[in-house]
Amino acid sequence: MKYNFITIEGCIGAGKTTLSERLAQELNAQLVLERFVDNPFLPKFYKDPEHYAFPLEMTFLTDRYQQLKTLLSKRDLFTDLVISDYFIGKCAIFSKNNLQADEYNLYINVYDILSSYLPKPEIIFYLHNSIEQLLKNIAKRGRDYERHITADYLQDIQSSYINYLKRLNQIPVVIVDTHELDFVNREHDYLYLKSLLERSYSNGVTTIIPTEDANY
Repeated sequence: MKYNFITIEGCIGAGKTTLSERLAQELNAQLVLERFVDNPFLPKFYKDPEHYAFPLEMTFLTDRYQQLKTLLSKRDLFTDLVISDYFIGKCAIFSKNNLQADEYNLYINVYDILSSYLPKPEIIFYLHNSIEQLLKNIAKRGRDYERHITADYLQDIQSSYINYLKRLNQIPVVIVDTHELDFVNREHDYLYLKSLLERSYSNGVTTIIPTEDANY
């Protein structure tokens, strides 16, 4: 691998955890997974977002900070491969969408302080899919609290992701259109995504559409 700290990102239901787990297993990498199942406010948020958005986002922020600080501080990022299924910047993305203005202003001050102490990924690999497919993936995994997720909410989150990523110019950001890919059930598609991580990229955004990629 050309990169030692890889972040796999995507909207809810994009398959980032599935891809991260397989890559880490094959490449003998340190795997960093988001501990969303431990957040007691997540089910409450989807039922009553206005009331529970702030405690949800604060809990995610502190937990992500604690996890990344603990795990990554023990690794030599110059020699050891680390694969994460989230990056700390998603705190800024989700909080902007979920919080009221006064809550967001308070939150982002805390976020800026905490995130400044964390190492940044060497590359962000974003799995972009259609809202229709994301909803199908969410329904398929059958988490009860996720049944409240709407297409409009997913569209807002995905648009916020893209806008955020376009402003990152200090690291490579690869946005891959995965609408026609099934990297869970088709080995060829998985190997294709894996091969993309073996390429070199310039800083900033690179968009890849598999049907237009000569190597697909």
